[in-house]
Amino acid sequence: MVASYGTFAQPFDAAALASEPSPFEASANPSASQLIGLQSRRSRTFKRAGDIIFSLTVLTLGSPVFLALGLLVKLTSRGPVFYVQQRVGRDYRSFGCIKFRTMRRDADKILSALLSSSPDLEEEFRNDYKLRNDPRITRLGKFLRRSSLDELPQFLNVLRGEMSVVGPRPIVRNELPRYGDRMEEVLAVRPGLTGLWQVSGRNNLSYEERVQLDVRYARHRSVLMDLRIILKTVMVVLDPRDRGAY
Repeated sequence: MVASYGTFAQPFDAAALASEPSPFEASANPSASQLIGLQSRRSRTFKRAGDIIFSLTVLTLGSPVFLALGLLVKLTSRGPVFYVQQRVGRDYRSFGCIKFRTMRRDADKILSALLSSSPDLEEEFRNDYKLRNDPRITRLGKFLRRSSLDELPQFLNVLRGEMSVVGPRPIVRNELPRYGDRMEEVLAVRPGLTGLWQVSGRNNLSYEERVQLDVRYARHRSVLMDLRIILKTVMVVLDPRDRGAY
């Protein structure tokens, strides 16, 4: 039985979610084929159709916002409008995850110098693949990340079938070892533009908690859960308080 994933007014309880029993908990980690077999062809088709309709609606109605944000990115800092990073998708397939660029053009050089001069920051980046006070991020980039507007171009990834509106986090290949033998479970489904971890504290969660939430989604995903996550995501994005995005 799947427990409640929080209310729309309160964040999801990551700890409770991680300890919740699963149909597979008594046996070995399920394979991708077992997880896919839990959902009928009709359910998978319905989810994909929903992804396409939702993405087309956002891209069409939000086109003025896309153009305005692209222009702001270009005018406020040097470099391209979009940042494309290789991520790992379903069945270990690599794809270019698209975002509005939020960092300076010389971000890699800045990061290298920063990590080599500070063991504490090097450890933080090694553990989380992020820095809480990242000097590479532009002023506009901070706003885009806080509001999640930097991820709007990922609806193009959804249309292309590389991502889903809701799913586990799209990770870089260097993160695969952190998932261990749970990786096959997570990569049995398309990564999502939003998901359980995004509405459960985001970067305020430990890396292990994020992994547990990704696995939990892969095991228990349903249309109802997706709808709850989408509604919760809207409320999180509209919340002016710091929600752990950086």
